[in-house]
Amino acid sequence: MGKEQWAAVDRYFAGMLIPPDPALDAALQANAAAGLPPIDVAPNQGKLLHLLARMLGARTILEIGTLGGYSTIWLARALPPDGRLITLEVDPKHAEVARANIARAGLSEIVEVRLGKALDSLSQLVAEGHGPFDIVFIDADKPNNPEYFKWALQLTRRGSLIIVDNVVRSGAVADDANPDPGVQGVRRLNELLAAEPRVSATAIQTVGVKGYDGFIIALVTDDQ
Repeated sequence: MGKEQWAAVDRYFAGMLIPPDPALDAALQANAAAGLPPIDVAPNQGKLLHLLARMLGARTILEIGTLGGYSTIWLARALPPDGRLITLEVDPKHAEVARANIARAGLSEIVEVRLGKALDSLSQLVAEGHGPFDIVFIDADKPNNPEYFKWALQLTRRGSLIIVDNVVRSGAVADDANPDPGVQGVRRLNELLAAEPRVSATAIQTVGVKGYDGFIIALVTDDQ
């Protein structure tokens, strides 16, 4: 059993449980037409984010790493009409595509795409008094995961969720000698999580159309 079988199972579940969606389909098509890398979350992963946000009753969401806005749409749709989602993107082309996709989905009123380096934008959010956010979804450059987590902890409260994508790295995360900066970024993140008394976290391995990877979910259990 390999990636072809994993992808077939993903397509089966998506076909059964995720109805066709013109806005989401158009977003993926626009991303491809613009030459964005095909690294969006899979449809079943997007719906998982959506369901987690609904189960939590989220009203405010912070996303670190927008790409073309596919996961942004899934998350924003879980918010009430007066909810708010801020998503951070460093690449001007990606941000432009994302804004168009978000507008097409009818979500421009509740989604703000902030352009710039995420660490700078996170500092600005704190300075501007934003937060606490109910959910922080981290899906950006992996070497900076530890710093993103530190900022996320400042911008959340007891009961918030911090979700980090792409943490298994095809299994390489278990190799402490692996020199890849992304792998080492995830490992440093795990060390922070293990030592942080204000969160309770777990990691889940996944297989599917995106290959072999996984995600971390951390529940903030205490305020700063």
